[in-house]
Order: sequence, then structure tokens, then C-alpha cells
Amino acid sequence: MIHYRNPYLCGEFYFSMKKYKYYFAAFLAFFIWGFFSLALKPISSYPSLDILFYRVFFSVLTMTVINLVFRKKNIRKNWNDFSVMPLKKKRSIVILTLLGGMILASNWFIFIYVVNHVSVKAGSLAYLICPILTTVFAFFLLHEKLSKWQWSAVFISVISCISLSLNHFQDIFYSLVVAATYALYLVSQRKNSELDKFLLLNIQLLFIALLILPFYPKYSGAIPTEPLFYMCLFCIVVFFTIVPLFLNLYALKGINSSTVGILMYINPIINFTLAIFYFKEQVTLLQMFSYSLILISIIVFNKNVIFGKKHKFKVTAEGSKSI
Repeated sequence: MIHYRNPYLCGEFYFSMKKYKYYFAAFLAFFIWGFFSLALKPISSYPSLDILFYRVFFSVLTMTVINLVFRKKNIRKNWNDFSVMPLKKKRSIVILTLLGGMILASNWFIFIYVVNHVSVKAGSLAYLICPILTTVFAFFLLHEKLSKWQWSAVFISVISCISLSLNHFQDIFYSLVVAATYALYLVSQRKNSELDKFLLLNIQLLFIALLILPFYPKYSGAIPTEPLFYMCLFCIVVFFTIVPLFLNLYALKGINSSTVGILMYINPIINFTLAIFYFKEQVTLLQMFSYSLILISIIVFNKNVIFGKKHKFKVTAEGSKSI
């Protein structure tokens, strides 16, 4: 019996298997981020500003050690690349890096406050609408194009936000602020893609640490003495900042940003599930209707990515049959 091996199918299978590790890395990053509230809630009695201080300081320390010990060649390469850039490009990178750091610190502070003092639902809603808001900001600030389907999704999102604001204005207000700050951070960093992302984040946090350090003695509370605080802080810095970031950057090497954007929704869905079933937060029928509209808008917005692959697979399969 002669066995025929289709080279096209074998190649496609190998290509898919090779990409699985990137899909898994992206999935794992957002899966981990979905449980962020579990590390924040136990220390909700501490002021949000204190949590921000310690998160920034410990993140800077950890990331700096990682870069200096394990990524020396990467630092040298990025410095050489930066040195030969035109002055205008250098100025642009410096401005975008420092501005991005300030926006990111604002996002961290507001998100910590929202999860600990408003609701976990509001925090999860923020990251449901964030990808759509990012694209809208990119349209106005970077002049990126939006299709009719995507504008329809934006309109559906606006309707859902209006319905949410009827009886829960505080939730939707804070959700929009969190989403807007992170969306602005992402848009600002799209033009800042020449240098290593992990190194840039380290520089951004170092800048923020130096910026907030003078305010620490006056505005921070007493130095925490509870072991629980430092255990939660360790989890926040390592498991909810550095590890997911590494996984996300690794995933972007092998899959496109649209696919990563789809997987991003794993984070708020887990967060929202925890809000209802673990933290026992109440959800009204109006909120459920509004969240359903958000989910519909997500599907409409990502129509080409979600349904486009089926068509591509069909064409490939039909082509392989004819060989």
C-alpha cells in the first residue's frame, strides 16, 4: 500500500503547531491578568496611593535587576540603535517614553482605586471597552482607518455605556477613565516601537519612581508591617506585571496584534466572573443587558478576525483536496 503525504497539509500542520506556543503565551498572559483582583482585594484597606508607590518601586527594582543581569546584550544593542538615530527621532522616543510612563502610572492608580473602592465589575468593564476605545483614539490621533462594521460596534458600545450610566453612573465613569488612560498609553506607544518594549517599560517606571519619590514621605501612610501586604505586592509585581508582560511580548513575535486583541477579552471575562461568583457583587438586569451589548459590539468589531479564518481554512482545505 502506497501512502501519499500531502506536503501542503504537512507544512500547514507544522506551521500551526509552531504557532501554538505563541497562542498559548498570549492566552496565559491574559488568563493570569484576569485574576489580578485576587491580589488587590486583600489589601483594599491600604490607600490606593500607597499600593501604587510600592508597586512602582518594587517593579522598577525587579525589572532593573532582570535587565542588568540577563539582558545586557539587549541593552547594548538598543543603546547602539538609539545612538545612530536622527535627533528628531531621539526626541520623539524620549517624549513618548516619558509621557507613556505618566499615563501608565495614572492608569495603575485609578485601576487600583476602582477595584478596591468602587467595584471589580467596573474594573472588568474597563478592559472590555478598552480595545474598541484604543482603535477610536488611533483613528483620531494616528489617522488609522475604521470599517463600517467597526463604527457600528463603536455605536453599540456608546449605547451600552449610556444605558449603564442611567443607574450606575459611578461605575461607567470610572470604567471609562481606566479604559481611556490605558487606551491612550497603547496609542502613544504604537509610535514608540523602535526599541525593546520591556526595556522601555523599565525606563518609564524608573522615570515615574523618580517623579513620585519626593511625594512618598508626605503622602504615604505608615510603612506596612503585615506579611499579607508584601505577599500580595510580590504577586502583583511578579505574577501580574512582569510575567504577563514577558508572555505578551513573546506572543507578539509569532502572532499578529489583532489575534492578541481578541485574546485580551479573556482578562475582563474572568474578572467579571470573579466579581459575581467570588466577590458576590450584585448585577442588575440593566447591567446584564448593557454588558451583553458590549459583547455584541466586540463580536461586530472583530468580525473579520473571528470569521475570516474560517474562510481561509476552507480555501486551504479545498486547495489541498485538489492536489
